[in-house]
This record gives sequence, C-alpha cells and structure tokens, in this order.
Amino acid sequence: MTDQPQSRRHAGRRALVTGGATGIGRATVSRLAAEGAVVVVNYVGGPDDANELVGEVGNAGGRAIAIEADVSNEDQVVSMFARARDELGGPIDLLVNNAGIEKPFLLVDMPLDEWSKVIAVNLTGAFLCAREAARGMIDAGVPGAIVNMSSVHEQIPWEKFGHYCASKGGMKLWAGTIAKELAPHRIRVVNVGPGAILTPINRDLIEHPEEKRRVEAEIPWGRLGKPEEIAAAVAWLSGPEAEYITGTTIFVDGGMTQYPGFI
Repeated sequence: MTDQPQSRRHAGRRALVTGGATGIGRATVSRLAAEGAVVVVNYVGGPDDANELVGEVGNAGGRAIAIEADVSNEDQVVSMFARARDELGGPIDLLVNNAGIEKPFLLVDMPLDEWSKVIAVNLTGAFLCAREAARGMIDAGVPGAIVNMSSVHEQIPWEKFGHYCASKGGMKLWAGTIAKELAPHRIRVVNVGPGAILTPINRDLIEHPEEKRRVEAEIPWGRLGKPEEIAAAVAWLSGPEAEYITGTTIFVDGGMTQYPGFI
C-alpha cells in the first residue's frame, strides 16, 4: 500500500469524513477525493482549515464541500446529512467516522463532564452519523461502507485515558453488531485502528524528542505512522477490493498491538 492513489476506485461515490479538516481526517479527504469521490468535510469551530482543504481538493481536480456540525448533536447530524444529500444529489454512501477527542485524567480525578464529552463525540457521534448514513443508503437501495476510526486502544489499556479506551472498546463491539444488521443491505462496516500517528493531537511527541523515542520503542516497525498511511488503509477498505471485509478492525500500527514491551 503506497502513499499515492493507484486508481479512481471511488469515482461516483459520495463520501463524508467527520473531523475532516485536520490530521487523519484531512489526509482521508484528500485521498478519497483523489480517487474520485465527492467529499463532505465535516468540521466544528472555525471554518478556515475546512475551507482551505476544499480549495486544495478543487485545485487538484476534485470536489469537496465543507459542512459544520457537532457530531454529538443529533439535530446537527441529521441536518448535515440532509444538506449533503441535497448538494451532492444523493445519499452519502461512504462514511468515515473520524471525529474524536481525548484529554488525560486519572480515574479519581476525572470530572463527569469530561467522561461524557469523550463518549459523546467518539462513540455517540459515530452512532448518530452511522445511523443517518445507513438510513440514506437503505432508503435509496444503494450499497456502501461505514469506516470507523478506532484505535489500538480498543484493546490496549491506556492509563489516564479510560474514557477514550471505553469509547474505542465500545466502538469495536458496536461496529461488529451493526455490520451484521447492515450486511443484507450490502453496507459494510469496518474499523481502522491507528497506532501512534504524527497528527496535531500528538503534538507532544513532535515537541519532546525523548517522549517520541519512548513511544517508538513500543513500535516494532521503529517509527510513528503518517496520516497518509491511515488514509490509504481507509481508501482500500472502503473500496471494491475489500468487499469481503466487514465487522472487524484492521490495525495500522507498525505492530504496536503485538505488545513489544512484554517479555
């Protein structure tokens, strides 16, 4: 799997990437657009990054539109999918549930609102978006794919991030469940589990070389991953070559899930 698109395998598809303006989401938008999809860039907050990305996609010969919505807000999610359908001329048939947040707290120090916020965005947001995407595809009788951005922490415990691990662990079993429900409609559901990736959310690893080396020591491949490598996995898994893959997690982690620190 290379960093550069090898085909137009997503030509004619209507994709939506939550949290699509930065990091892994941004790389995924660019990759899917380069492979022919029209892409909705979901964002929350300031529109500058999203609008810049829409411009980049257009300059490269693709098409993208930016829509603001808080994925944890049901009304905003419903409105986003309705607008996407109107502007793109049909339902979303490729959803990438990428939006996610994290903030460290020990169990004894974690406020309820911080727990609730992470679960709301990471897990409830994925549910709300998947529900709207599935409804649109089923109503229109079109096949499609839902790709959830999970994490190696759906199976590796992470101290101070119990809420994050809970959201990803929950995503694992939820995705398998809805994969069974949606298979008769020819809608696949797959999780992608990144390891340590150089994105803005991991800026501490960029700014602190010692911490970066410590993390790299836990990765058999010996380096952190790039957002483009996750985007490449998403593009393949949501395409026709991966039609027989559903209800599972594909880890893109340099071997991190092999617990190299254990002897």
